[in-house]
Amino acid sequence: MKKTRYIAGLITIVAIAIIILFCPISSIIRWQSEFLGRAFLWLILSAFMCLFRIMRGPTAPDRIVAIDMLGILIVGFCAILSIPTGRDWYIDIGIAWALQSFIGIMALSKYLEGKDFDE
Repeated sequence: MKKTRYIAGLITIVAIAIIILFCPISSIIRWQSEFLGRAFLWLILSAFMCLFRIMRGPTAPDRIVAIDMLGILIVGFCAILSIPTGRDWYIDIGIAWALQSFIGIMALSKYLEGKDFDE
């Protein structure tokens, strides 16, 4: 059963990757360049995979790593959105999110180790 789910998930991810790579991007979303549209779609796919790992992670460290990866993806979203819109404050949001994500992940890892915050 586990192998079947693994193979089904792998086939789904490969199918979505092929669609992102070879489908004309102008029919899916409208961006200034095709590269930005494809990068945005890759980030969305990665975000869904991280959300799945957060929901179904077998252990707490797996969930923490997925939350950290989701924070990195949000910084990527901010960077990609700042290019076509020309607004610099998306980069500021990305930097603030990265700092907050780092502090949060450090606090969660300390909690999982069973240590106090001052150790």
